[in-house]
Amino acid sequence: MALTDEVKATIQEGYRAFLKQRELKPRFGQRQMIGEIASFLGKLATDPSAAKVCAVEAGTGTGKTLAYLLAALPLAKAQGKKVVIATGTVALQGQLVDRDIPDLMRATGWDESFALAKGRGRYLCPLRLEQCESSVNAAQSGQFLFEDEMPFVGGRGDSRLIAKLGEAWRDDEWDGDRDRWSDSIPDPLWRALTIDGRQCSGHRCRLISECCFYRARAKVEDADCIVANHDLVMADLALGGGVILPPPEDTIYVFDEAHRLADTALNHFGAQCALEATGSWLGRLQSHGDRAATLFAESPELIEQSVALGELAVEAIQLNQQVAPLLEACFSSDGAAEKNAYARRDASERHRFPGGIIPDTLKVVADELAACFGELSAQLSTIGDSLETALENPNFPIPRVDLEQYYQAIGQWQGRGDSICRLWTAMASDDPPGVPPLARWISREPTGDLRVSAAPVSSAETLIEHLWKRCHAAVLTSATLRSLGSFERFSLDTGMPADSRMLAVPGAFDYPRRGELAISDIADAGDASAHTEAIIAQLPDLLSAESGGSLVLFASRRQLEAVVEGVDKELAERLLVQGEVPVPEILRRHRERIDRGETSTIFGLASFAEGMDLPGDYCRHVVIAKLAFPVPDDPIQAARAEWIEAQGGNAFRTLSLADTCLRLIQACGRLLRTDEDSGRVTILDNRLLTKGYGRELLSALPPFRRIN
Repeated sequence: MALTDEVKATIQEGYRAFLKQRELKPRFGQRQMIGEIASFLGKLATDPSAAKVCAVEAGTGTGKTLAYLLAALPLAKAQGKKVVIATGTVALQGQLVDRDIPDLMRATGWDESFALAKGRGRYLCPLRLEQCESSVNAAQSGQFLFEDEMPFVGGRGDSRLIAKLGEAWRDDEWDGDRDRWSDSIPDPLWRALTIDGRQCSGHRCRLISECCFYRARAKVEDADCIVANHDLVMADLALGGGVILPPPEDTIYVFDEAHRLADTALNHFGAQCALEATGSWLGRLQSHGDRAATLFAESPELIEQSVALGELAVEAIQLNQQVAPLLEACFSSDGAAEKNAYARRDASERHRFPGGIIPDTLKVVADELAACFGELSAQLSTIGDSLETALENPNFPIPRVDLEQYYQAIGQWQGRGDSICRLWTAMASDDPPGVPPLARWISREPTGDLRVSAAPVSSAETLIEHLWKRCHAAVLTSATLRSLGSFERFSLDTGMPADSRMLAVPGAFDYPRRGELAISDIADAGDASAHTEAIIAQLPDLLSAESGGSLVLFASRRQLEAVVEGVDKELAERLLVQGEVPVPEILRRHRERIDRGETSTIFGLASFAEGMDLPGDYCRHVVIAKLAFPVPDDPIQAARAEWIEAQGGNAFRTLSLADTCLRLIQACGRLLRTDEDSGRVTILDNRLLTKGYGRELLSALPPFRRIN
């Protein structure tokens, strides 16, 4: 349905009702955003050839969440579509489900249903809980089947925590969602309590009716609006779409914090393996095949399949050993690669293949490895099918608890085999003409093991094929989508169609009146030692008169630690340093100090420059030590820079400068978080004054009042 007068009235009345209940005034930028999204979705409903993607950059304080909810929910309902809101963090997911959407429903009287969607790994598996409890109780039944792959080695307090989790779950005091447990659950223990899709036997599981994940999924299937995160959307698309979430064709996606989308997509489509670790794993598969006659004496079919698996493991071990010296030889060839500006490497740690091109001798073995691991994964799939049949047979001669644990092991093995197969396929394949090549590299682990990696250098093609061509519509929003005043970099990263609608909505704050910007002309930031000494000398004066909190942001841990070591005792006593205690504890201590009327200064890195919310007195001064240019030897960025230069482009401007601009905007965004906030941003990097690109970077910042 188009944007009819009826739908317009629903949106307008909903907006008025929300503002009235919260005693708020309408914001110009928020109204702009509502209108743009509503117009975009309405036009798409009547014109299939219209743009399917809309990007809205909305500055801090705009009220993005309310804007996209008000526009998208009524139009989705009218068009019979689902809304999937994808956030960049679990924290924002919780805020949407626990506060923002319920508040909107109460204010407007709308009846759209909503649900939180998370990956299977965020939920307790009742079967794994039972197995861990059995392990704690020293029950050995079936343990031999999977002890090499999934041992539960309890740490101090793990047994008590397992008992506590189990009791809370069985008493319906906890729904099995890791994020809803009041205390932290150590990662090693949680891995023993959860499961992935390959390890889950689905309807064949005897505890399926109690499954935390499937209970949550049932709510998702019935919901009008589903709150997910970027990772889950990418995982669903990687599986073909419509597996975990609604089919893309029936979905209006809203990507909040969309500046993270491209990086998330990249993480889902790369592959890697470590040779020695892989060899050890293959050795366990071989041993499993050798022991099959004893393990499955009453199942000739499983014996035969397991023996075949062991034989394939032997072949893979031989090829794995054969490829090792070929990879080692690549390190010795790095002298020639040094001539390439984008083949930067550390001879003891990494070698990147320029242009993504690997030597023919290595390519031949990579092709053989890809074929071998393909067969190995297929054999594991065959065993998995046999086990599924066995689980459905109540009279199968092997105890069910043993079958369940073996099925989980096979699922884990198959996932690993598939990943290694993808890696060697990527190493053996030629890149299609006209698109950026894969980044391919090898690195040496601290243990001495060689890790082989391959990854796309851009998520554009992936998003085009899996998302933009398939979705009904997509809205992308964030406070930082533009770089150097343009959507060009964001479009390059995400592959947004050329006809996409793009709008920049100014932030709601009175920047000239509420904020000051100072650029300190201290030592050249290109001279690391002199610049650090200058920061140490200047910080006490910069922070001495502070009433309230300060946030000092560093581009590298090395400089942060050097400044911490060099500052005077008076300043050091009020510092809270990232890395010395967990982030939540830093924030707790910082707020407590400010609430007591004391001063407090946080020293932080990149994670404090993005998304950190310290309103009012909690942050009156943001000090940015240095422009955060990307690390030049990251293999993916180096390969991408190489590709851009080969096409006649300027990699520094397209990648490095654009990234630095975004990071600077995000860092400056820590200052004003509410309409009543005020304070100062000080940047201790004179390249903003001395370099040609400095003016461009400054013009992209919020319009603070310059005081020097």
